[in-house]
Amino acid sequence: MCGIVGYIGENDSKEILLKGLERLEYRGYDSAGIAVRNGKGITVFKEKGRIADLRAVVEDEVVGTTGIGHTRWATHGKPNRVNAHPHQNENDRFTLVHNGVIENYHHIQRDYLAGVEMESDTDTEIIVQLIGKFVEEGMTTQEAFSKTLTLLKGSYAIALLDAEEEQTIFVAKNKSPLLVGLGDGFNVVASDAMAMLQITDQFVELMDKEIVIVRKDSVEILTLDGEAVSRQPFKAEIDMSDIEKGTYPHYMLKEIDEQPAVMRKIIQAYQGADDKLTIQPEIIEAVKQADRIHIIAAGTSYHAGLIGKEYLEKMAGIPVEVHVASEFGYNMPLLSEKPLFVFISQSGETADSRQVLVKIKKLGHPSLTVTNVSGINAFT
Repeated sequence: MCGIVGYIGENDSKEILLKGLERLEYRGYDSAGIAVRNGKGITVFKEKGRIADLRAVVEDEVVGTTGIGHTRWATHGKPNRVNAHPHQNENDRFTLVHNGVIENYHHIQRDYLAGVEMESDTDTEIIVQLIGKFVEEGMTTQEAFSKTLTLLKGSYAIALLDAEEEQTIFVAKNKSPLLVGLGDGFNVVASDAMAMLQITDQFVELMDKEIVIVRKDSVEILTLDGEAVSRQPFKAEIDMSDIEKGTYPHYMLKEIDEQPAVMRKIIQAYQGADDKLTIQPEIIEAVKQADRIHIIAAGTSYHAGLIGKEYLEKMAGIPVEVHVASEFGYNMPLLSEKPLFVFISQSGETADSRQVLVKIKKLGHPSLTVTNVSGINAFT
């Protein structure tokens, strides 16, 4: 549920970062922080609680055109200011934010960082301390970043600042979402496009285990082996009204109240002449060919899947199973010859459903994703 934002350009980054984090509040979080690169180095502000609490400690006189920010949902360590992101290495040269879970962080600490005193209880601090150690041993920042990524096991989305490289944000991801947004004289980083939609709608999708060098006038994508990658941006087709709370005090209340209108909107989108539904022929054919349908979801999306099971079995006459994504990912049942997988997205990052999608695509099975993000191919 954590969120990442980053900005590099010509304007003061503080308010851009704070507004970006506010647009990620729907995810749920327990603390937040930003880091701003200025002429005196990197200044970090972080606080337990809401973005409003963070705003209260951000100093107006600190101005910098490069920065990163984060909202944290505690996994390792209590929700407090010390464990909040961004984290820094021993000499404060490197500053980092991270989404995900590093499964082998204890082993890294034991094998590489035995003499380094940790300030927090997080797995994240291990990453920035390791980068700093490799640089002290003679590596460049990019080399140290790449080397560190090869040692990490688990999921991560990372944005890194180097106090000695003023015009650069180092970015990488694995199993956690992260995008780079393109602007005129600036570029941004975001775990969700809606965080930066107020300043750009052009985004570049990042793939797992790539290194991205983000500057205000360029974005360089590399594999871990240093091979350059070219990728075209896409336009984020998101209605600004969808991501604002409006008159509602909480996003949950807004989502509950909007459900009838959302259902009408979905029906209208697929309703053609004579009230006949217009569904892609390949989707209809995939359902006809399937001997069993597996619905993969979590939380309230799982509950929606249970309702879908009843309708699909009665209307299509095909057996349907509904699975909690996190359980299915670690304990996949025996599959029939022609299964069809239906994924239902959820708030947050849908990481558990994503891991199932990756596995079933390797097996060559067709899938259909029900999502609230327009402009993507949801049937593969």
